[in-house]
Amino acid sequence: MPPSILERVLQHVDQDLLVALTRSLIRIDSVYRPGSGTTEARVASYVANLLQEWGFTVRVEEAAPGRPNVMAELRGTSPGKTLLFEAHSDVVTEGDARSWTYPPFEGVVVDDRIYGRGACDTKGNLAAAMVALKAIKEAAIDFPGRILLAIPVDEEGLMIGIKQMIRSGWCDGVDGAIICEPEENQLCIAQKGALRIGIRAYGRMAHGAMPRSGVNPVTPLCRMVTRLAELERNECERFGEDPHVGWPSITPTIFLAPEGGEPQINVIPNQAYVTLDIRTTPAQDHEYLKETVELIARQVERDVPGLRVEVTLIDERPCTQTPPDDPVVMASAQAYRLVTGREPRYNGVPGATDGTFLWAWKGIPIVTFGAGKREIPHQVDEYVEIPELIETARIYAAAAILFLTESR
Repeated sequence: MPPSILERVLQHVDQDLLVALTRSLIRIDSVYRPGSGTTEARVASYVANLLQEWGFTVRVEEAAPGRPNVMAELRGTSPGKTLLFEAHSDVVTEGDARSWTYPPFEGVVVDDRIYGRGACDTKGNLAAAMVALKAIKEAAIDFPGRILLAIPVDEEGLMIGIKQMIRSGWCDGVDGAIICEPEENQLCIAQKGALRIGIRAYGRMAHGAMPRSGVNPVTPLCRMVTRLAELERNECERFGEDPHVGWPSITPTIFLAPEGGEPQINVIPNQAYVTLDIRTTPAQDHEYLKETVELIARQVERDVPGLRVEVTLIDERPCTQTPPDDPVVMASAQAYRLVTGREPRYNGVPGATDGTFLWAWKGIPIVTFGAGKREIPHQVDEYVEIPELIETARIYAAAAILFLTESR
């Protein structure tokens, strides 16, 4: 491919638009708040209308009531491969807004940083992908194939958005995908798997002064958590640290006793509930982990007469791995070199992304990268650095052209 084609595309990456668009997206609260009416709908409407104004073919479909997915398409001048960019529209809660240095939904710019909820996870990277595709369109170059931009809801939840996109056929025919997430522009070619498990222990309510008249579900559930910590240590010893995704983990995240109703210090609750966020490496076996959790539950249940323990699988996500010589990885690596003048660094995603299901359900090779420090998402004072964000938009644009023209 002549260098002049890439230069022409990169010249059309509008840096001012990128900053303004990121700030505009942050200003639209897209935290999913059941019961309050706040969903991804406003930000989905905003990006859909904007992409239509820019001349893209746009589809909108609800994944759930009030939660619309958006897909934009840019077709080349001849048949060829299909590249998908994916960036979700939802963000996590801001928590206590008073603890933020700058308001979480204002997109304040200070010292070359844009602050706000979603700045790096992942509204900045959504803006980078949009601006990159706009640059390709405005450069009016001859390229084969097509580029898709998927903007699903609920990545921070159970990922119903990308699942619905796949079921609806929107991702059919995709040859490779770039998942736009904050990874400091490291090329992540692996992702951890995940098991989300809920455990309920049912006992019998009683007076705290007469514990033998009831069945306390709290203590046996605590024993289960201790046993699960031992399981985590054993898994770490067996499999060690993966070079891309790190250590396995079994993390209790919610503990409620009672699960519903009013807790009281002198009342033994009738039930207790704990959730587990299990993160796995490619060497681990999900079936073994599920069976072991169930076995521990049955052992605890047998030790306490009158206790009943119920284990529920809430969600399961497999590990993903893409070879470094896959075309979508190679195109991204070459784009990184051309834009930055540096060699790319390969890594893995410590969590799961929407790309998990593109890989697991459709067999689509994925690479995950974007602007933003890996530790910043979900924290107070989330931010993205503007120079890195500009770099990301340029890499996205170059990677698209390189991927689509590779076999010409």
